Amino acid sequence: MAAASSASLFLPSSNSTSLSIKTIFISPENITFNKVPLCNRNVSVGGKVFSIRAQLTTEVPAKVAKVSKKQDEGVVVNKFRPKDPYIGRCLLNTKITGDDAPGETWHMVFSTEGEIPYREGQSIGVIPDGVDSNGKPHKLRLYSIASSALGDFGDSKTVSLCVKRLVYTNDKGEIVKGVCSNFLCDLKPGAEVKITGPVGKEMLMPKDPNATVIMLATGTGIAPFRGFLWKMFFEKHEDYKFNGLAWLFLGVPTSSSLIYKEEFKKMKEKAPENFRLDFAVSREQTNEKGEKMYIQTRMAEYAEELWTLLKKDNTFVYMCGLKGMEQGIDDIMTSLAERDGISWADYKKQLKKAEQWNVEVY
Repeated sequence: MAAASSASLFLPSSNSTSLSIKTIFISPENITFNKVPLCNRNVSVGGKVFSIRAQLTTEVPAKVAKVSKKQDEGVVVNKFRPKDPYIGRCLLNTKITGDDAPGETWHMVFSTEGEIPYREGQSIGVIPDGVDSNGKPHKLRLYSIASSALGDFGDSKTVSLCVKRLVYTNDKGEIVKGVCSNFLCDLKPGAEVKITGPVGKEMLMPKDPNATVIMLATGTGIAPFRGFLWKMFFEKHEDYKFNGLAWLFLGVPTSSSLIYKEEFKKMKEKAPENFRLDFAVSREQTNEKGEKMYIQTRMAEYAEELWTLLKKDNTFVYMCGLKGMEQGIDDIMTSLAERDGISWADYKKQLKKAEQWNVEVY
């Protein structure tokens, strides 16, 4: 903190015993202040004591705005809210899981006419038609966007989702259908959709085109990473060309549940040095110990390499999917960190603060 002082000093005149007023500037290192009120102080200069009336002004350094490592310039949030949603139309809706998969997942594309300016990694809200048991309109549900900002058609006029149809049996033996997921999976082309948002900044892509981007997904948690990967490998941008490493770990129960597999295969063929892909199919694969191959089990096979990457300041980890995946991944990292005498809990906090550890689980 910088401080400047000017003082009016009462100094003895050589021709009189009275005091004359002179304004002088005194070097701070030659001044000793006695503890007296701020406005009137005694000052010792060269062994002599003088009365001083001083005014101190301080210049407080301006706060330096934090510069994000993510592509957050001009990001729009909450342009459309529940009371005034955007009305889009379903352009495409197709099932993308096999017939024998444990559950259906659908890929759908909605028109936006460019009115929802989202970024890769953001989400939108959907308000399903109809009313709840109390006769009130259904509340919105949030879904991670499954397309790049340009959209599946490349014209910035659409937004895509991948949605798993929720159907389960409750404690009473009754079959329960998720309101919004079934509404979306049943949509026909031309149907209207009430959309809110976009929302979220947690999962925005890193700015650095040379970054290492590690993506951890289970099931429909693949959504934001499809957007990432389309921008990295399928699109051309004047201000962005990815030259780093994109490493995707995708966990699913069966091979018939692997969604967007053909797209990922094309990306791998197009950029073999920049894209790595590892599947974890829990009901069909096991590790050397005979354990089911969950996403954390697959990651454990690359534990040392992953830990080395995590110690670099241009490695970004993104996690999206079922909440249960987070604990398994923490367990792996804890054991790796302990080898280096590091607390994983503390190190993860540092990564989060540096925007290098990003989680969106449900």
